[in-house]
Amino acid sequence: MLPQPLKITFIALSALAAAAPAPAPTRLAERGPLNLLADPYAPVQTSCPSIPLVRPATSLNSDEASYVSSRKPNADEALAAWLQKQGNFSTSSLPALGFTSSGGGLRALLETAGVVQAFDNRDSNLSTSGVYQALTYEAGLSGGAWFLSSLAGNNWPTVSYLKENLWEDAFQNTALLPANLLSLSGLTEYGLIADELVDKQAAGYDVTIVDPYGRLLSYQLLEGASGGVSTRLSSLTSFSNFTNHNVPYPIITATGIDDAYSGQCYPDTTSTIYEFHPYEYGSWDSGISAFAQTAYMGTNLTAGSPTIANNCTVHYDNLGYVLGTSSDVFNGLCEVITPSNETTNDLQGLSNVLEGLVNYAHDPLFQDLFAIYPNPFYQYEGSTRVQSASHLAMADGGEGGQNNPIWPLIQAERSVDVLIVNDNSADTSDNFPNGTEIQQTYINAQNAGLTKMPYIPDVSTFVSEGLNKRATFFGCNQTGTTFIVYLPNVAYSYDSGQATAKVEYTKAETDGMIANGVQIATQNGTAGWPFCLACAVKNGDASSLPAGCDACFDEYCYYK
Repeated sequence: MLPQPLKITFIALSALAAAAPAPAPTRLAERGPLNLLADPYAPVQTSCPSIPLVRPATSLNSDEASYVSSRKPNADEALAAWLQKQGNFSTSSLPALGFTSSGGGLRALLETAGVVQAFDNRDSNLSTSGVYQALTYEAGLSGGAWFLSSLAGNNWPTVSYLKENLWEDAFQNTALLPANLLSLSGLTEYGLIADELVDKQAAGYDVTIVDPYGRLLSYQLLEGASGGVSTRLSSLTSFSNFTNHNVPYPIITATGIDDAYSGQCYPDTTSTIYEFHPYEYGSWDSGISAFAQTAYMGTNLTAGSPTIANNCTVHYDNLGYVLGTSSDVFNGLCEVITPSNETTNDLQGLSNVLEGLVNYAHDPLFQDLFAIYPNPFYQYEGSTRVQSASHLAMADGGEGGQNNPIWPLIQAERSVDVLIVNDNSADTSDNFPNGTEIQQTYINAQNAGLTKMPYIPDVSTFVSEGLNKRATFFGCNQTGTTFIVYLPNVAYSYDSGQATAKVEYTKAETDGMIANGVQIATQNGTAGWPFCLACAVKNGDASSLPAGCDACFDEYCYYK
């Protein structure tokens, strides 16, 4: 293998730096054989395990169930300690607590970061500190998946650590601006990524715009050599905080595009919600209703078994590719992208430059708009929606109208009693939520027969009652549903309604956004809020709640 990054010629790099029209690149694969094992990004073939690679979605994966079972005592200990600081709460029985962070680009990442910092007793000394240690599950989507991936992919450090050692510099000099990527300082990354894409294509796996997109995001979100290139979703299981059950089980969501190979650009509200986690990926939705092993993602399967006996794939589950999948909005362009070195700082300009990288691996295709996965449910009984498809195409997890990744945590097979939903959606013209996304989840849950989603009012009611401007409890007068603590993005101490497309933040902006997230978690220091949050967490023990909880429910509950 040629030395990195010399595989991309200096002539080509000089042309990029000058922002000249992109020439048709010489295929690196044509220059000689590649040592695929030397490149940690390209998937590789291996023998297959003895365990089934696909299973029906009739229960939790046994590994996830085992993790949650071992996590729950640690979470209970932390929750009991936090509750006892808030008042006279019984700790004889404790709920399973989950947390979700919505899409919304870096706005969502930074506001979520502040909320988690305020919940994390390693990183703050507030009346809300300790809630994070009590979580059993954590789900992220798009910008929320960026946060979750950066946290989990670096072995769950504190937000302060990530901000000071990674985010502040990375967001101030982001490679997601074409002008930065095509500057002298960005050329090395450009060349390395081009090599990685060529190697993946040469290994027999499709390359799309999500490959360079995910790699560029990884340089900003993951530590480690070459932007954390060797960090994979399945490798999270080997991290010390995971093996010690110190952290909530992580889930990332994306949306399926069933007919992408026939020209479909956009999902709709009935599109499949896929979930990705360290052990499995797949969907509970009707027409899929199956899961496959994350570690062997990319394997060609037929009816649940390797198409070629004992021939499996590993390393497809690059964490950057998964988080890029969850935030892929390039399908919105709905056309074959032209490779170029335009430095316009918008989606079109970025897509042109990213397609220029893809063009080193193959000529532009319509499918380059999507994240592509070899379909593990090809000819699999029960997966009628995708049985005939050789590949699955996916895009941003919020494009089907559910920008909060609540869906995985209201499945009957998962026991989540209380769910904290941090909504950083841009439903309004000034980039704040108005209940549109969470109400769509309620509608879809009703249509799918998922009874754990509590009632959510329509948008006009949401806005008229100010539910988008403060914390709200949903499910107060319902039984058998997950109790939701809704925390919308509100500009308490900083203008947090930044555009989703804004990818460059100064250090001061990063700090200001995170500080505002802290205020979201503490409700801007509202007197009595931590006690009321404790009442919400323990709402299932109505007969033994301390005096004062009724007043909290009067203040924060939405009653149908």
